[in-house]
Amino acid sequence: MELNELNKIAGLFKNTEPMPLLFIGHGNPMNAITQNEFTVKWNKIGKSLPKPNAVICISAHWETKGTFVTAMEKPRTIHDFYGFPLELFEVEYKAPGSPYLAGETKKLVAGTSVELDKNWGLDHGCWSVVMHLFPEADIPVVELSLDYTKSPQWHYELAKELSLLRNKGILIIGSGNIVHNLRMVNWKNKDGFDWALEANKKFKKLILNDEYSELIDYKNLGVEAQLAIPTPEHFLPLLYILGLKEKNENISIFNDKTELGSISMTSLMIDRK
Repeated sequence: MELNELNKIAGLFKNTEPMPLLFIGHGNPMNAITQNEFTVKWNKIGKSLPKPNAVICISAHWETKGTFVTAMEKPRTIHDFYGFPLELFEVEYKAPGSPYLAGETKKLVAGTSVELDKNWGLDHGCWSVVMHLFPEADIPVVELSLDYTKSPQWHYELAKELSLLRNKGILIIGSGNIVHNLRMVNWKNKDGFDWALEANKKFKKLILNDEYSELIDYKNLGVEAQLAIPTPEHFLPLLYILGLKEKNENISIFNDKTELGSISMTSLMIDRK
């Protein structure tokens, strides 16, 4: 192993101040190669953060039966979409992985068995965002999968088991969308449908008031919430980030916009400032 990699590993789990938490609405895959209000903000946030030792990303686009963590040294860039320009399929985000962090994550989680995965890589829910946060691709990135057989409450509780990593320089990112209904997307609509705006407003209020039990039980939040979350995978990464929030931490909202009729880009950062 090269000396540079050894140095990364040696420093990976030194004690640090708690890293911030990010939930990012990743939206359209074209955001990966587009400079717009969302990606400009991602880049600014990346520059403002303490440089992490590594990133753990919980992406809406890696659903599994059981819980897995990527454990390869060089994760591949997964182009898990279709119908987009060739330019998007040519993007390669060549950040290193971290088998060491994967192994430590496996040991840290007691509530379920975490399996080491060497086949997946970085899906677009991860790399399309992280490439704007850290364009140099010099920070190891690991993904944690979403077990589709488990309840929202289970995912919220699992998140808490990752909290110690924040004090070791690990940036934990949830990547999804608070409002995400692809069947109702209107590509010509620059704004949100009334129900999407109402759902987004309701979710933000609950987030800012720390009323997480209602978010976990989102199926009882009314018709707007049902339309906003027809399937849970894009909502669950938010619950991971909220599950990691400590009582003395603040939430700031950014990229608070709903577009294409039924996609909310609303994102949040949690820190102690």
